[in-house]
Amino acid sequence: MFEQAQIQEFKEAFTIMDQNRDGFIDKNDLRDTFAALGRLNVKQEEIDDMLKEAPGPVNFTVFLTMFGEKLKGADPEETILNAFKVFDPEAKGTLKKDYVTEMLTTQADRFSPEEMEQMFAAFPPDVAGNLDYKNLVHIITHGEEKDQE
Repeated sequence: MFEQAQIQEFKEAFTIMDQNRDGFIDKNDLRDTFAALGRLNVKQEEIDDMLKEAPGPVNFTVFLTMFGEKLKGADPEETILNAFKVFDPEAKGTLKKDYVTEMLTTQADRFSPEEMEQMFAAFPPDVAGNLDYKNLVHIITHGEEKDQE
């Protein structure tokens, strides 16, 4: 299901989340992980809902299986890239931040202002205000930046 490098990255993520190092991710581990990420007011209900998605205690195998199930429905890189290319008739590989914001907040499944803020924090445009959508798509589908050629 995953390449060896991806499995290693998931193992690292699991280890980071398994705060008490007992081999399982539980409520306290999730709360501590959220706190480490700056989210201090996570509702117990939200944590319970996350753990309910697992068929039992969350060890690494369950963690990996759950990610596989979540990612199974993800669009392939080419599909996402083609969606961006519709808005880039000159095939520059970049789109203006303002244009992306307008499209994502006014069309179809609209993004909230908070979601836009999160996206641009994670994938900041360059100094000219251009979003490198090719790199964005690569990160979405591969979890890492493309090596610059």
